Amino acid sequence: MIEDPFGRASRRAAFEALQAFLPRAGSEYSSRRDFDLGPGEHDNVSGLSPYIRHRLINETEVLAAVLQQHGASGASRFVQEVFWRSYFKGWLEHHPSVWRDYRAKVSGLIDSLGANPGLRKRYESALHATTGIECFDAWVTELTTTGYLQNHARMWFASIWIYTLGLPWQLGADFFYRHLLDADPASNTLSWRWVCGLHTKGKTYLARAANISRYTRGRFDPDGLLAEEAPPLHEGKIHSTRSLPPAQSIPADARFGLLVTEDDCSPESLLPGETPHAVMGAVTTESRSPLPVGFGARRFTTGAVAEATERAARRFGIPAQSAHSDDWNDALLAWAGSNGLDTIVTAYAPVGPVAERLAMARRALASNNVELIQLRRSYDERVWPHTTRGYFKLKSRIPFLLRELELTGPDDASQRAAG
Repeated sequence: MIEDPFGRASRRAAFEALQAFLPRAGSEYSSRRDFDLGPGEHDNVSGLSPYIRHRLINETEVLAAVLQQHGASGASRFVQEVFWRSYFKGWLEHHPSVWRDYRAKVSGLIDSLGANPGLRKRYESALHATTGIECFDAWVTELTTTGYLQNHARMWFASIWIYTLGLPWQLGADFFYRHLLDADPASNTLSWRWVCGLHTKGKTYLARAANISRYTRGRFDPDGLLAEEAPPLHEGKIHSTRSLPPAQSIPADARFGLLVTEDDCSPESLLPGETPHAVMGAVTTESRSPLPVGFGARRFTTGAVAEATERAARRFGIPAQSAHSDDWNDALLAWAGSNGLDTIVTAYAPVGPVAERLAMARRALASNNVELIQLRRSYDERVWPHTTRGYFKLKSRIPFLLRELELTGPDDASQRAAG
């Protein structure tokens, strides 16, 4: 086998992970997914989240493979988990002020730590895994060394951070966002808000010692160490719902270049029947936080974008280039000028750092007569309109969405009838 120069951050690695998971994606996943078995022992979950988050493999590819193997009923739990991630993305797209408030609060809290010794001490104890709560300290170490935590452990962690340690949820979300390989603006921010009762108003999540002991199979038992109540937090504003921005398409006769970002690393399927004149990869990982981003997260994201850029260059037979600075404006203008581009095409960036960078670049490009086009994938076009409220609105639509996306399995009634 040819060694992969980008490590695990490649499309090939994504499909290898999918193939390894497929036999376990049905009833085994449903019965074992809630167990946190420790570092290196996470074969009870898919391990696909870093690849899906960066779209080294996309949701329809994953769903198609799982449904073909297990059918919609057999894989229902895993299918719902895929749509949970899509729900969070769509919900934040409809409520971008939640993201803006979170970003502002993180910056303010970091700036204020010096003036609040008590908060700073608790915060640093949590970051350095010295709280004395064995399970929590172990999860800090696992997160910072591997870039991963099992989902149930993430919920326990967030609850302990907020209710036992008395720390602001925004700083906890920032800690996750700086270290997770699958760090996603929507899933990360909204999951933390869910734990503390802000996403589903009044509904909180309390980490209980007995639950941790059961689902870690006795590895941890923090009896008597955890908060016994989880009162919901409140915020002093209502986040209004916005309509989705209109879909865009590539202008006829445009001389365009393809921009690959960390939000979508499958550029070939973005452009069916279209051929760009050049391709550039650009990352903005460092803008996740005012604090340093973890090495593993930076390495994975940089590798994913680099591998996708080179893959696109080979696929289309065009020159590839990388932007080595967080300042995309000058890099994109120079790239457009050197390749005679009048248009730059990229995958639609949901609310988050990439969208922020593109918004700034759009203004600079427009002043130089270069148009920026963002193409939204059909999966998002179909799913996001159902994400304005709670998850169960989307959940009820899953069977219909699977049919619309032509994703069926061996137990699908319409397929049996057609056969």
